[in-house]
Amino acid sequence: MSFFVPSSVVGRRILSFAWLATAAFALTAIAAAISPSLFLRVVAVTVALVLFGLGMIMFLIAYLRSIARSRYEVISVAGIYLLMGGVAPTPVRRSLYSALAVQVVVALATASARPYTSLAFGVLVPLLGLALCGLWSSVGGTFPPKAAAGAPALIDRDEEEPG
Repeated sequence: MSFFVPSSVVGRRILSFAWLATAAFALTAIAAAISPSLFLRVVAVTVALVLFGLGMIMFLIAYLRSIARSRYEVISVAGIYLLMGGVAPTPVRRSLYSALAVQVVVALATASARPYTSLAFGVLVPLLGLALCGLWSSVGGTFPPKAAAGAPALIDRDEEEPG
């Protein structure tokens, strides 16, 4: 799995989990879409709901870790969950975005193939992909430090505007 997960990056386990969860979701959802037996549908909806639940928990953990880091660093929501602004190296961003894209495509394709069935729960799974982006950036992301307490701010709101 070294193709998807660079060996030299921080948070390698998060990247590995993103791909393992994506593979589990894709296999169960596609199998249930091809052969909609009761057993495969129950397995697919169970996997989708477990991954959604894990996504909610990881989203909260990423949020709390980001709040802790925001005391000392300038953190944005786009930086945390979308990895924008140079927060993540290109291989990490590419890997997490690819896993998220696969989750979205599989969710939409399987839900479209069998509308009004339990496969519709698969559209909840991409929350896990976003949560893993946030978790990685809260662990290994690089953000600029906040200015010191006595340092001048970029915008001084106390000054009056000229006339």
